[in-house]
Amino acid sequence: MMQERTQLYIGGRWLAPHGAGRIAVDCPIDGSVLATIPEGDARDAAAAVAAARAAFADWAATPVVERAAMLKQVQEALKLRGDEIARTLSCEMGAPLAFAQRVQVGSPAATFSMYAKLLAGFPFEETVGNSRVLREPVGVVAAITPWNYPLHQIAAKVAAALAAGCTVVLKPSEVAPLNAFLLAEIIDEIANERGLPPGIFNLVTGYGPVVGEALATHPDVDMVSFTGSTRAGRRVAELAAATVKRVALELGGKSAGIVLDDADFGVAVPAVVANCYANAGQTCTAQTRLLVPAARYEEAARLAVAAAEAFRVGDPLAAGTTLGPLASRMQQQRVRECIGQGLAEGAELLTGGAELPADVPAGGFYVAPTVFGRVAPESTIAQEEIFGPVLAIVAYDDEDDAVRIANGTPYGLAGGVWSASDERAERVARRLRTGQVEINGGPFNLYAPFGGYKQSGNGRELGRYGLEEFLEYKALQFRPAAKN
Repeated sequence: MMQERTQLYIGGRWLAPHGAGRIAVDCPIDGSVLATIPEGDARDAAAAVAAARAAFADWAATPVVERAAMLKQVQEALKLRGDEIARTLSCEMGAPLAFAQRVQVGSPAATFSMYAKLLAGFPFEETVGNSRVLREPVGVVAAITPWNYPLHQIAAKVAAALAAGCTVVLKPSEVAPLNAFLLAEIIDEIANERGLPPGIFNLVTGYGPVVGEALATHPDVDMVSFTGSTRAGRRVAELAAATVKRVALELGGKSAGIVLDDADFGVAVPAVVANCYANAGQTCTAQTRLLVPAARYEEAARLAVAAAEAFRVGDPLAAGTTLGPLASRMQQQRVRECIGQGLAEGAELLTGGAELPADVPAGGFYVAPTVFGRVAPESTIAQEEIFGPVLAIVAYDDEDDAVRIANGTPYGLAGGVWSASDERAERVARRLRTGQVEINGGPFNLYAPFGGYKQSGNGRELGRYGLEEFLEYKALQFRPAAKN
């Protein structure tokens, strides 16, 4: 049954938007209309900013222990509503249900909990010589978030900003916005129960060129935290520069999984394929380039094809599905065009391709798990972010060549190195110009800094590093005590 969301959350109340426009949210499973949401405009954005500004002083002055308690309650509520939220996410952006429960809901809940814990020992004040250094909230934050890990990216920004004492206006992606409404319901209930200042969190849905740009240019927004494409990130930075507001950008990636010649290929190659295909390849950190020694290319290609063909494509709500649809028809079309580009540039199609997979729901936004072999490092599919289940196998001559190829894109978000020796893998990882590197499949760590080099953005999210992004530094200079 189609949902209708008719109100925005501004100043602690659910309010009708200024305009009458509606945005349809498509279900990627079969292409049907899942819901409609308000098409907010610049007036709605301005109202939300005004509410956030009005709430800022009181929230910034709220004791740290109270802010932590509020974040902990959000985490508990996310867990209680976890099944509902996971199913919503599967239906609006296509993640297989088990993945949605474990990652798309589990990670945001853990993020709110993490910031509640970090606040207990975080040094908001310290003494440096004759100065007392204060860490104070930056102010009103505009959080503009994407559709691939929608609630995770919201939590990474909102939890950290609220922990710092900032107030927030959230503009989620119009492709997958329903989870944001569920979070707003949770925060509204907790804020009313605890008597928190109305306006600490606000939700305005709409299109990026309208609501997003209104937030980026608003003089009362002190910071924009944006996650999305590099192209859109450039636009946000340009607009924000007019008021010299702080900008944090988490953008695209074209990460390499380097398998060194001494690695266990039977473990490493399938692991890189799994990393590439997680969330149907819609992961900015996905290792979409598999770098293997030229002398062992045939072995690596065989293992990669077997791993790819083991994925089960289909309805994300069905048991056993391991690869769901892409989040939108536009993204599906883009990925299929990229596959065509790979073929046109001479890459060898080993499995998959642009044709629709068999036995998937009609009308859905599916793409077959695809592997290209003998990919030239300078080719389009080895340089540009595809954001779909497409792996490019690139052969290298030696370790130096592998590092050169891995670093040879405009991006620098993530990567991986596999070797029989952690020490050797670490030596290679230290040479990569990228924000995070998995050593022999080391797992993701919410407490570690997340962000990239080069055109993958600037600033860091998660852990204490993410908290610090939302803080200003103030130094109070005291006269030294007189000497006897």
